[in-house]
Amino acid sequence: MRVIAGSHRGRRLSGPRGTTLRPTSDKVREALFSILGTRIPGSRFLDLYAGTGAVGIEAMSRGATIVTFVESDPKAVQIMRKNLMACGMLDQAVVRVARTQTFLRQPQTWDGPYDVLFADPPYADRGAVELVLDGWHLGLLSSESVMIIEQDARAQMPSETDRARLMRRYDYGDTSLFLYGQGGGRSAS
Repeated sequence: MRVIAGSHRGRRLSGPRGTTLRPTSDKVREALFSILGTRIPGSRFLDLYAGTGAVGIEAMSRGATIVTFVESDPKAVQIMRKNLMACGMLDQAVVRVARTQTFLRQPQTWDGPYDVLFADPPYADRGAVELVLDGWHLGLLSSESVMIIEQDARAQMPSETDRARLMRRYDYGDTSLFLYGQGGGRSAS
């Protein structure tokens, strides 16, 4: 794994060994940030189920002002902190060692509202996906925010909830990125 672009372009990142982590591949991260484009510089970025921190580190490298990482696995947090230290970003990052569900119930720990929310919950965990999609209900995101959820390409994601609407689906091999916005807009293609 490496940082793809920005101020830390080419920096190698540590990955998991013998764990159940499934880091977002370089190819999918590159696509993710191509989709987000100019939304990143100056943004408040939330990385749920952050794992090794590669996505949030990429966001900081590309100019995100604040990146909050939420991860509950102690081994993943250890790798994430190692990656943040190697990039000299530990002081810029907010690392919350907690389950996503717990973090979302504690607004006093947020650094939001966030402009971009990225979540890579366990594949096929419908409850985790619904939890993330409820972010707009909680005041976690502003009305102009976007949310991207990474899932297995076979996943069937809701096209709409009370507040979120699937704007587009992007497929990359066995991985898909689902882009949500609040309220109206173009439906999924």
